[in-house]
Amino acid sequence: MSQIRSLFVTPLYHATLPEHGAPIDAAELEASCLSIAEDDEAGQDWCEANDFPGYTSYASLTDLGWRFPIFADLIKVLDVHVAAFVETLDFDLGDRKIVMEDIWINILPEGGIHTAHIHPHSVISGTTYVAMPEGASAIKFEDPRHAMMMAAPPRRADAREGLKAFVYVAPTVGDVLLWESWLRHEVPMNMAEDDRISVSFNYKWDS
Repeated sequence: MSQIRSLFVTPLYHATLPEHGAPIDAAELEASCLSIAEDDEAGQDWCEANDFPGYTSYASLTDLGWRFPIFADLIKVLDVHVAAFVETLDFDLGDRKIVMEDIWINILPEGGIHTAHIHPHSVISGTTYVAMPEGASAIKFEDPRHAMMMAAPPRRADAREGLKAFVYVAPTVGDVLLWESWLRHEVPMNMAEDDRISVSFNYKWDS
């Protein structure tokens, strides 16, 4: 009897923050992100020098958990989510652990985009969503086999999700998404008039 098996699965973890750990006050987290962005002159200068739309603390701040208690609380919750995700991936970690490497704020204004990229040198990457106004862009994930499909015909518009070349996920405030860091992703143009605010992070295999 013939059979079709699904091989080389690309996992995507999607949950809400309170599913693991204490609830995070969304309004306080948003206010903290905006306050940091307003005061972070080094981050503003980096964004301007690199034509980065809006604001990111990626290149300027590495101590968000120390600066604002809400970020320390958030990191504790994210640690539990990542541990739950890692458990499903069957990694052989030996006597090493998956630990947070960095965490940063993203504020994407109307018309802003984050072009397609991966997160080198990390194991797990993810984002939690702080402000998603109506019309804010979803996150777009790309099939990692895309560049090797060569002469393959395109998929039908109604193709099953696992066979699509691109998958769009529209999270809501308080959601957390996790994926393996090699998965290419992007944020298409923000069509909302208000800022799209998120907090992204990387986890590494600690020695």
